[in-house]
Amino acid sequence: MKVLKITPAELDALMQQWQKQYVVFVPASGKSAAVSPDCAPGWKRMEAGSAPLFLPVGPTPASVKAFYFPQPETLLTYTLDNNHPDKALMRESLKPEAMQVVVGVRPCDAGSVALNNLPYSEDPHFQANRRRTALVGFTCDTMLSTCFCRQMGGSPMAQEGLDLALSRTEDSFLVTVVNEKGASLLAGLDLTVAGEAELSALAVRRQEMAASDSAQLATLKAAELGRLYDAPQWQALGDSCINCGACTFICPTCYCFDIQDEVVWGQGRRIRYWDSCMFPLYSLHTSGHNPRGKKVQRTRNRFLHKLKYFPDRFGPFSCVGCGRCVQDCPVNIDIREVMNDLTNDLTNLTALE
Repeated sequence: MKVLKITPAELDALMQQWQKQYVVFVPASGKSAAVSPDCAPGWKRMEAGSAPLFLPVGPTPASVKAFYFPQPETLLTYTLDNNHPDKALMRESLKPEAMQVVVGVRPCDAGSVALNNLPYSEDPHFQANRRRTALVGFTCDTMLSTCFCRQMGGSPMAQEGLDLALSRTEDSFLVTVVNEKGASLLAGLDLTVAGEAELSALAVRRQEMAASDSAQLATLKAAELGRLYDAPQWQALGDSCINCGACTFICPTCYCFDIQDEVVWGQGRRIRYWDSCMFPLYSLHTSGHNPRGKKVQRTRNRFLHKLKYFPDRFGPFSCVGCGRCVQDCPVNIDIREVMNDLTNDLTNLTALE
């Protein structure tokens, strides 16, 4: 992969150039973090003359999920106008085609796109958004206390899922062109190729991270978690959880949705919007039966989905270790502690056999 060197001033100029060609989004903060009708929550659309990129330490407050899985997303449109020849005829909504560049992505979020692509591999809306979205990411120099990407098989220096990966040096950035989409963002630009000394320093940094990462991989075995379905810790977690759903909405790898119809002045649309397995109505059947009517059942399902059901079907855990759920849980439920407890329980069971 080609590696280039770019100064902060050149990066700002490059983003201004992208803004003229594409729709560019950057992390929002403060008042600018308010929901905008043309932007994903937690991000803002870059305008001409915008201030230089401000990148918070650790993951951005909002993940990139909404760029692939908008909230809400129009699937079909129709009219109920009695005088219209196509009354009640549903038509597929036009999929947006404008290229969008998301700048400021961390490796954990980039990894979440690949995970979500597993269940959505045949979803035309997700795939259309994936094709038109370019991710410009920054590897992590500093990790928050809530970050645990290493435990989930990731790395602060990971490039997978990004199109351009920037790593900070003392006075500049080293830009790794990960794929053709990333190369197209730099097409026609005269940028400096990174020197041997800089490449060597970057390689050493990655090796150091890889060495520390391998020692922290989660030892939890998804295939064995079925043995803990009735473990007493689920009741304790269920008692603590208030089922607010914050963990699922801010999670980059939670993808549950509901579908509803909205009609305004005879014009209707069928929308898909985020839902949460933590909500009592999520699993409610039309008959009135609810297989997860108790909090303990919903809490257990949330963790077992990420740590057992998803890996049973697709392979990897459905978690990238971004730590957002750890930061924002109002009752301080920590998925890292849950994994440790489950691991210890499995070890104890094995020792008793």
